[in-house]
Amino acid sequence: MSLKQRLKDDVKTAMREKNIVKRDSIRSINTMIKQIEVDERIELDDEAIVKLIQKGIKQREEAISQYKDASREDLVEKEQEQVDVFKLYLPVQASDEELEIGMKEIIVQVDAKSMKDMGKVMGAASKKFAGIADGKRINEMVKKLLT
Repeated sequence: MSLKQRLKDDVKTAMREKNIVKRDSIRSINTMIKQIEVDERIELDDEAIVKLIQKGIKQREEAISQYKDASREDLVEKEQEQVDVFKLYLPVQASDEELEIGMKEIIVQVDAKSMKDMGKVMGAASKKFAGIADGKRINEMVKKLLT
Protein backbone atom coordinates (compact mmCIF):
# COMPACT_ATOMS: atom_id res chain seq x y z
CA MET A 1 0.00 0.00 0.00
CA SER A 2 1.35 3.41 -0.91
CA LEU A 3 1.91 6.01 1.78
CA LYS A 4 -0.69 8.28 0.18
CA GLN A 5 -3.33 5.52 0.36
CA ARG A 6 -2.35 4.75 3.96
CA LEU A 7 -2.85 8.41 4.86
CA LYS A 8 -6.32 8.42 3.25
CA ASP A 9 -7.33 5.27 5.11
CA ASP A 10 -5.97 6.56 8.42
CA VAL A 11 -7.77 9.90 8.17
CA LYS A 12 -11.06 8.02 7.71
CA THR A 13 -10.27 5.83 10.71
CA ALA A 14 -9.35 8.88 12.80
CA MET A 15 -12.65 10.53 11.88
CA ARG A 16 -14.61 7.42 12.87
CA GLU A 17 -12.72 7.23 16.17
CA LYS A 18 -13.17 10.98 16.72
CA ASN A 19 -9.39 11.33 17.13
CA ILE A 20 -9.16 15.04 16.36
CA VAL A 21 -5.38 15.38 16.73
CA LYS A 22 -4.64 12.50 14.37
CA ARG A 23 -7.31 13.61 11.89
CA ASP A 24 -6.02 17.18 11.76
CA SER A 25 -2.38 16.09 11.56
CA ILE A 26 -3.05 13.73 8.63
CA ARG A 27 -5.10 16.42 6.92
CA SER A 28 -2.13 18.74 7.30
CA ILE A 29 0.12 16.17 5.59
CA ASN A 30 -2.45 15.68 2.82
CA THR A 31 -2.62 19.45 2.33
CA MET A 32 1.17 19.64 1.92
CA ILE A 33 1.04 16.81 -0.63
CA LYS A 34 -1.84 18.35 -2.58
CA GLN A 35 -0.12 21.77 -2.60
CA ILE A 36 3.02 20.36 -4.25
CA GLU A 37 1.08 18.16 -6.67
CA VAL A 38 -1.10 21.05 -7.86
CA ASP A 39 1.66 23.66 -8.01
CA GLU A 40 4.17 21.46 -9.83
CA ARG A 41 1.67 19.23 -11.69
CA ILE A 42 3.34 16.04 -10.54
CA GLU A 43 2.35 12.90 -8.65
CA LEU A 44 4.42 12.47 -5.48
CA ASP A 45 5.86 9.06 -4.70
CA ASP A 46 6.45 7.68 -1.19
CA GLU A 47 10.02 9.01 -1.04
CA ALA A 48 8.90 12.57 -1.81
CA ILE A 49 6.07 12.29 0.72
CA VAL A 50 8.55 11.16 3.41
CA LYS A 51 10.67 14.25 2.67
CA LEU A 52 7.57 16.44 2.99
CA ILE A 53 6.70 14.85 6.32
CA GLN A 54 10.26 15.40 7.56
CA LYS A 55 10.00 19.04 6.51
CA GLY A 56 6.71 19.33 8.40
CA ILE A 57 8.29 17.83 11.51
CA LYS A 58 11.21 20.26 11.30
CA GLN A 59 8.82 23.23 10.99
CA ARG A 60 6.82 22.10 14.00
CA GLU A 61 9.93 21.49 16.10
CA GLU A 62 11.08 25.05 15.34
CA ALA A 63 7.65 26.31 16.38
CA ILE A 64 7.88 24.26 19.58
CA SER A 65 11.16 25.93 20.55
CA GLN A 66 9.64 29.37 19.88
CA TYR A 67 6.54 28.54 21.91
CA LYS A 68 8.71 27.31 24.78
CA ASP A 69 10.60 30.61 24.74
CA ALA A 70 7.26 32.41 24.91
CA SER A 71 6.03 30.13 27.75
CA ARG A 72 3.07 28.89 25.69
CA GLU A 73 2.84 25.32 26.96
CA ASP A 74 -0.62 24.85 25.42
CA LEU A 75 0.79 25.46 21.92
CA VAL A 76 3.91 23.38 22.66
CA GLU A 77 1.69 20.43 23.52
CA LYS A 78 -0.44 20.85 20.38
CA GLU A 79 2.61 20.99 18.09
CA GLN A 80 4.24 18.02 19.83
CA GLU A 81 1.12 15.93 19.32
CA GLN A 82 1.27 16.73 15.61
CA VAL A 83 4.97 15.79 15.46
CA ASP A 84 4.16 12.46 17.09
CA VAL A 85 1.49 11.71 14.45
CA PHE A 86 3.82 12.80 11.62
CA LYS A 87 6.50 10.40 12.87
CA LEU A 88 4.09 7.48 12.47
CA TYR A 89 4.48 7.86 8.71
CA LEU A 90 8.26 7.92 8.56
CA PRO A 91 10.30 4.79 7.92
CA VAL A 92 11.96 3.26 10.97
CA GLN A 93 14.83 5.56 11.87
CA ALA A 94 18.40 4.26 11.91
CA SER A 95 19.82 3.68 15.38
CA ASP A 96 22.91 5.60 16.47
CA GLU A 97 24.99 2.42 16.06
CA GLU A 98 23.71 1.83 12.51
CA LEU A 99 24.31 5.46 11.66
CA GLU A 100 27.86 5.37 13.02
CA ILE A 101 28.74 2.15 11.16
CA GLY A 102 27.32 3.54 7.90
CA MET A 103 29.13 6.84 8.36
CA LYS A 104 32.45 5.09 8.94
CA GLU A 105 31.96 3.17 5.66
CA ILE A 106 31.21 6.41 3.81
CA ILE A 107 34.25 8.15 5.31
CA VAL A 108 36.46 5.31 4.04
CA GLN A 109 34.76 5.35 0.59
CA VAL A 110 35.24 9.09 0.04
CA ASP A 111 38.67 9.03 1.69
CA ALA A 112 37.80 11.77 4.19
CA LYS A 113 40.64 12.78 6.50
CA SER A 114 39.46 15.95 8.25
CA MET A 115 36.59 18.40 8.64
CA LYS A 116 37.59 19.88 5.25
CA ASP A 117 36.11 16.74 3.67
CA MET A 118 32.78 17.12 5.47
CA GLY A 119 30.95 18.18 2.30
CA LYS A 120 31.88 14.97 0.47
CA VAL A 121 30.80 12.85 3.42
CA MET A 122 27.52 14.74 3.92
CA GLY A 123 26.58 14.37 0.25
CA ALA A 124 27.05 10.61 0.26
CA ALA A 125 25.47 10.21 3.71
CA SER A 126 22.39 12.23 2.81
CA LYS A 127 21.70 9.87 -0.09
CA LYS A 128 22.41 6.70 1.87
CA PHE A 129 20.38 7.68 4.93
CA ALA A 130 17.52 9.51 3.15
CA GLY A 131 14.36 9.01 5.15
CA ILE A 132 15.96 6.97 7.94
CA ALA A 133 18.10 9.69 9.53
CA ASP A 134 17.64 13.45 9.43
CA GLY A 135 20.36 15.86 8.35
CA LYS A 136 20.99 17.08 11.88
CA ARG A 137 21.83 13.59 13.16
CA ILE A 138 24.01 12.89 10.13
CA ASN A 139 25.84 16.20 10.60
CA GLU A 140 26.50 15.52 14.29
CA MET A 141 27.84 12.03 13.50
CA VAL A 142 30.15 13.36 10.77
CA LYS A 143 31.56 15.97 13.16
CA LYS A 144 32.04 13.33 15.84
CA LEU A 145 33.88 10.96 13.50
CA LEU A 146 36.02 13.52 11.65
CA THR A 147 37.37 15.38 14.70
